Amino acid sequence: MFGWMTRSTGAAAYVAAVCAVAIGIAALTGCNVGPKYTQPVAPSAPAFKESAPAAYSGAPPGAWKPAQPQDAAIKGKWWEMFNEPELNTLEEQLDINNQNIAQYFQNFMAARAQVSEARSQYFPTVTANPTFTKSGTGGSSGAAVVPTTTSTTTGTTGTTTGSAAPVSGGGTVIALPIDVSWEPDLWDRVRNTVREYRYAAQVSAADLENERLTEQADLAEYYFELRGQDALQELSNRMVEVNKQSLDLTRALFETGIDNQVAVDQATVTLQNAQETAAGVATNRAVYEHAIAMLIGKPASSFSLPVKSLATPLPPIPVGLPSELLQRRPDIAAAERTMAEANALIGVEKAAYYPTLSLSGSGGLESTAIGRLFSIPALFWSLGAQASETIFDAGLRKATVAQYTAQYNADVAAYRQTVLTAFQQVEDYIATLRVTSEQLQRQQQAIDSSQTYVAHEMSRYQTGLDPYLSVITAQLTLVSNQQTQVTLRVNEMTAAVLLVQALGGGWNVSELPTPAQVTSKEAPRQVSDTP
Repeated sequence: MFGWMTRSTGAAAYVAAVCAVAIGIAALTGCNVGPKYTQPVAPSAPAFKESAPAAYSGAPPGAWKPAQPQDAAIKGKWWEMFNEPELNTLEEQLDINNQNIAQYFQNFMAARAQVSEARSQYFPTVTANPTFTKSGTGGSSGAAVVPTTTSTTTGTTGTTTGSAAPVSGGGTVIALPIDVSWEPDLWDRVRNTVREYRYAAQVSAADLENERLTEQADLAEYYFELRGQDALQELSNRMVEVNKQSLDLTRALFETGIDNQVAVDQATVTLQNAQETAAGVATNRAVYEHAIAMLIGKPASSFSLPVKSLATPLPPIPVGLPSELLQRRPDIAAAERTMAEANALIGVEKAAYYPTLSLSGSGGLESTAIGRLFSIPALFWSLGAQASETIFDAGLRKATVAQYTAQYNADVAAYRQTVLTAFQQVEDYIATLRVTSEQLQRQQQAIDSSQTYVAHEMSRYQTGLDPYLSVITAQLTLVSNQQTQVTLRVNEMTAAVLLVQALGGGWNVSELPTPAQVTSKEAPRQVSDTP
């Protein structure tokens, strides 16, 4: 450690000293000792396998296929493609009232504040310490004597101490000192710190977009699950009415001697089972309704949705190209910005290998009377510099750099894993939609056959050819097929939602604030606007 400090009342000497220091700092600044960031290559493919035309060559008529052309993109309000006005209204409320989104937004605001905190280190710290001192002795005649100031300068530490000599008979001292301290960013430690926090703010903005997309997708899933419960409720209620009619018919046949008591008992049990099933569906619907209320920031006790059957046709979804996926998923953007943040942190730690320079100065006015306070003789100043360098740290700096280098490499692996996971999800949900759509076409054929089966058995039962047990078997087969159809429809719609989520939901990395924009006034509005 070494340093120097001067104390003088000459303005010319002060200016010369400041110029000399400024020239020296200018020669040293801008030396970035950190590694240059280059985005690693991510795995990719020319096209999605499950969206290839060959995968749909054997599909039955009416089965789902990806939208063409395949390089099309999903638009911002992606939920509108389902043509559900109620869902559109709920999604609009979500972005305003969802508390998870609000939490992630405030995390982004905190990250922006950290950038400003880091940038403050570019500039000197200025403090003022005005004083007023009046002293005296018991035997003083009241005459004030001007105090004298003594100073001591230590060349090895660069510090200066000053004290006022005793005032004979008492007196008054008025001082208006200003102290300045500054540590120049010689090796880009501060600059890399600012970069680190800027990239961290971008990560926070991407996390916000990912959370928003997750909440939007959850809302759409719950909505279609609820509509599926409405369809099951309608089916269950219809089966209750059918079983009531069957029970009435069986009793009539029993009273006329055509049927027996066993058939009446079987019809009664079938009706009771149908009534129990209908009651259970209502419970499941209430759970999904409560979940939707929570997502849109409303108490479950004050929220309800009218009953409506699931009749939404599955829209064609533009899948796009795998190479575009890297630009459309906010979680991939967050993983990439995390790498940039880790790279900047390595630069911060490497700067510890090099010496630091601290500059300090003070100046102001000092006098025994207010009338002479703003005169040239009352002016004083001092300027000093101090440099320090770590000679021995037992490998601390080397280990720290190795730690953050390893963390960067781990972030690279996490980024590539995120990309691979994104490709897997897209392929999974395309395959799920393709297969589920084909199942629905086959299931409709099974329902048509089951309805014919029920009609035949009922006719045979009414004419006494078959027992009522055969009718029950036929009805259970029809109900089971109809329930399977509803389940497949719900699975199809939720898979479509998950595919849109896997594709990024219409988001694009160009919507992410740039490093220079994260602290601008427009950045909060940019990340909070509804897509």
